[in-house]
Amino acid sequence: MPDVITAADARHWAAATRGLLAVHRAAIDRLNVYPVPDGDTGSNLFMTFDGAIEAVASEQATRGTIGQASLAEELSGMSRAMLLSARGNSGVILSQLVRGFADIASEPGVEVIDAPLLARAATRSAERGRASVAHPVEGTILTVASAAATAAQQAADADGDLAEVTRAMLAGAEAALAQTPSQLPALAAAGVVDAGGAGYVLLLDALHRVVLGEAAPTRLTGPGSVGERGRAAQWSSSIPYAGQSGSPDGPPPAAGHANPADGGGADGPAYEVMYLLAESSDDAVASLTGRLDTLGDSLLVVGGPDIWSVHVHVDDVGAAIEAGLEAGRPQRIRVTHFAEQVAARHRDIADVGVVACAAGPGIAALLREGGAVVVDSGPGRRASTGQLLEAARTTHAQTVLLLPNDNDTLMAARAAAAAGRDEGLTVDVIVSRTVVQGLAALAVYDPGVPAGQNAVAMTEAAVATRHGAVTVAARDGLTTAGMCRVGDILGVVDGDFALIGSDLATVADEVLSLLLAGGGELVTLVVGAEAPHGLAAAVTEALAVDHPRLEVVLVDGGQPHYPLLVGVE
Repeated sequence: MPDVITAADARHWAAATRGLLAVHRAAIDRLNVYPVPDGDTGSNLFMTFDGAIEAVASEQATRGTIGQASLAEELSGMSRAMLLSARGNSGVILSQLVRGFADIASEPGVEVIDAPLLARAATRSAERGRASVAHPVEGTILTVASAAATAAQQAADADGDLAEVTRAMLAGAEAALAQTPSQLPALAAAGVVDAGGAGYVLLLDALHRVVLGEAAPTRLTGPGSVGERGRAAQWSSSIPYAGQSGSPDGPPPAAGHANPADGGGADGPAYEVMYLLAESSDDAVASLTGRLDTLGDSLLVVGGPDIWSVHVHVDDVGAAIEAGLEAGRPQRIRVTHFAEQVAARHRDIADVGVVACAAGPGIAALLREGGAVVVDSGPGRRASTGQLLEAARTTHAQTVLLLPNDNDTLMAARAAAAAGRDEGLTVDVIVSRTVVQGLAALAVYDPGVPAGQNAVAMTEAAVATRHGAVTVAARDGLTTAGMCRVGDILGVVDGDFALIGSDLATVADEVLSLLLAGGGELVTLVVGAEAPHGLAAAVTEALAVDHPRLEVVLVDGGQPHYPLLVGVE
């Protein structure tokens, strides 16, 4: 068992904390006193940690310093990354609590943290947390951090070793957390403890496990306990266990102000405004803080010297952003209307939803019938990343399965999935390179089963569908089948221009022969807007002669440029 905390220990601490937050994020989110946007405390804390760890790892990989950073560099880098990736009040406050530990590690001559230094770091952490809040209220994460610091100092003064100090910190935090309902009536009325404080307890639990050389558990041992070895969490059985809270990110309003650690009451300001502020100064930030304090509540302005994180609840969004422009350069501006968020939360939230791209009205109608949110997308007007992401949001689903249905839209789809992860939305791209693959995937979609199971089934269906098309050459060019001229009929097989001819029906028959060479039971024909009368009938009749047992599905797709799209399953 180590007597000091090293840089490697700091990395393990961050990873262990992220693991515990990942396990309990949903439990935290489910219980909130106030149904407001920053009421997703568990998700906010997890995404703050998750984003910060990824950012630090990426920066170190770029510099070639993975595993080589000092303790100060690890903690300082983590604190700064948490500030930049912070979600909600809880994420911002937690970044400042971690910054307190980084402050001590960054002092001259400090290479590791022993028991006395850890006690000082806990105190500095609590101070940083309180300094970040315009109007501190007891019964929040601030109270829990202060209790942990007091317990740590008492253990260090009694010559306790590192494990005894971390054990004392954890016990002090647990005891303080159990008392939060007695300090805040809203928590008592809901029968829950403070969410932010519960998150901090998990952070301390992860630290204690690292010091003991133990791995963080995949789940807590049971209600009322965040660990084992007989360490009672000191939370009564009537109070939900760690991570379950009555307030979104902390307390309800007090003394005329909604505390920054909460989401605000029903009668509070209508909007939440968050942004990062660059190119500013201490004096300008001080003026900004004073200005925002007159505009609203739940105010947090933390950071420096080169970047600050600003969070406030206001009715006048323009004034809050204008104040930022006067103080420096606002970045990553996010504005949330509380009423809209509350309405969204009262709607049924599905476990899984589908977004699908459609190049024609008939395709769109079929996709909607299958349960998908449809985005118009086709040659010359392909969907953007933003359009796909917005459609994913409208599903109101925990996980969204995205069908691009076009090879040239795959990159935008993947970018939308990455952007969705940045805001806590899980988007999985099902690789459907044509609409016939998308239709095959949607045919096996079942909203009643988990997202992962749907993703596997839909991917298998898409991959198992061979695809082809018939189109008309718009210009002269060289293809796999040879040189084509304007007006030639081109046959596409699995994305490759494999045939050149002069008759649409003949080339379509040849495309189908190639696709069916390996067998097939079901053929889907999607007829385009430019298909001549009788094309679909001619192809269907030829199939009936050559493959009498084959099932054929005809779709009036209405897509441009491709008179016929073909799928074989």
